[in-house]
Amino acid sequence: MQAQVEINNFSGTVLVSKDGHVLLKKAYGLADYEWNIKNTIDTKFQLASVTKQFTATAILLLIEKGKLSLDDKLSKFLPDYPKSDSVTIHMLLSHTSGLAMGFKDIALSSVDKDSAYTEIKKIPYEFSPGIRGSYSNIGYYLLAKIIEKVSGEKYAVFLKKNIFEKAGMNNTGVSNNKSIVEKKAKVYCLTESGLIHNPYINWEINLGHDGVYSTVEDLALWDKALYGTDILSAQMKKLMFKSYSTENWGYGFIINPFYNHGHQLIAHDGGFFGTMTSFNRFTDDKLFVTVLSNNESFSHIIAYGLSAIALGKKVDLPYKHHRIEIDTSLYDQYVGKYDKIAILKIDGKLYFNSTEMELIPESKTKFFRKDNNDRTIEFIPDSMGLYNSIILTKGGVKEVIRRSK
Repeated sequence: MQAQVEINNFSGTVLVSKDGHVLLKKAYGLADYEWNIKNTIDTKFQLASVTKQFTATAILLLIEKGKLSLDDKLSKFLPDYPKSDSVTIHMLLSHTSGLAMGFKDIALSSVDKDSAYTEIKKIPYEFSPGIRGSYSNIGYYLLAKIIEKVSGEKYAVFLKKNIFEKAGMNNTGVSNNKSIVEKKAKVYCLTESGLIHNPYINWEINLGHDGVYSTVEDLALWDKALYGTDILSAQMKKLMFKSYSTENWGYGFIINPFYNHGHQLIAHDGGFFGTMTSFNRFTDDKLFVTVLSNNESFSHIIAYGLSAIALGKKVDLPYKHHRIEIDTSLYDQYVGKYDKIAILKIDGKLYFNSTEMELIPESKTKFFRKDNNDRTIEFIPDSMGLYNSIILTKGGVKEVIRRSK
């Protein structure tokens, strides 16, 4: 973690625990850059999409109380929403509704809730409801509205009474644009010219998929609560932790994502304008890893490395990467498919999967990703001098991947 601070300017807090015993709990960097105020363990951070698990929990609690059903149609609660007769609560929870990813521009505006809802209704579906999975913030925004309609309480009030207070999460709440929250970190975006202030976010609108703030210690309490049945029954947790699509989405969580180190993992990451968060429960190992950041540090990659260390794997420290100039004709030997990874050459540049992820050479065979220095690719020649495998390093964890036949 100290290397992450020195090399990658990590700012935030980290907690790693196993079998209920804390292995690491520490704060790094600044909560306020202008006043040089340091982050502390009880600094509160926006959670971004880690919020979704609390929205899903609230819905499951209402189902358990008989207030709604997984098969209920969206039209029962929001009859004016397009295609609402075709969308169920289950689809909204499992990201199979076909609703679009999000509404970033509206969330950054100062429009009122009703005007925002009117604009969100105009956003077209990406596909017909129920035919496949695709991540949707709009789905969870609508779930927050359903929670309010069914419970008769504000989203923030319902979560506080039914989840946060029961779990002892006294430093957790839902953001709004008026309340003063003690010890809450300011958030900073990273640009090519350095850190800048976060833009205005309209917390009256940016709810359900986002909105909750918390601390690492409160999230550890939530992890503990999820092993018991004081908040959610065993039946509801079974529904929550089941994978419903090829993308492995459960309700508010992703179940065994590809980066699970081969261990049972229930997780979710978050990111929105400077906020980067990661929440990871290795349930068979009773390992919990959470990383919260307020300066766009890659919390999910850091959590991946910390998880590997806790699981006894070898992890390299981060280091400074330096670009070198090489003969780009070498790239022709590297392009192709390696398992689920595509290496592309376009206009003399090398890319990882898409033109959004350029690979920058630091040697003739080793490259770092322009969008994330903690991810490198090294092309390995065989005895014939052919490049049929790569070493993919993510957060210091190495994985050998062979060229697809």
